[in-house]
Amino acid sequence: MIKVKSNVKLGSGFDVAHEFEGWKIAFITSAKQYGEIEVVKRHTLTDEVFVLLEGNASLYTADGDSPLEITHLEKEKLYVVEKNTWHHLKVTDKTVILVIENSNTSKENTETKSVFSLKGEEQ
Repeated sequence: MIKVKSNVKLGSGFDVAHEFEGWKIAFITSAKQYGEIEVVKRHTLTDEVFVLLEGNASLYTADGDSPLEITHLEKEKLYVVEKNTWHHLKVTDKTVILVIENSNTSKENTETKSVFSLKGEEQ
């Protein structure tokens, strides 16, 4: 048997579409938390994968206290943010990003901090 699921909450931010035995798939769409960059976060137990499906998005990343680097996402490429890497996604209207991560990714194993110096140009 198969189940067909779609992202029915377009524009609401982070929406989990499916979870199974330790992993989950979600959609990120335009929402306040994916606008201006004020904080970055890092997951201490897991990598996180982003795939741009529609629209435009930039991924801000940094190791340790290094300056943030900006990567402009290209459609249908996998962007793997390794565990303990500071990151933030900035998306424009009508953007859809597929997210794959461990199902236990939560506030308990995610750290946040205020933005530090930026490197590069914003889109």
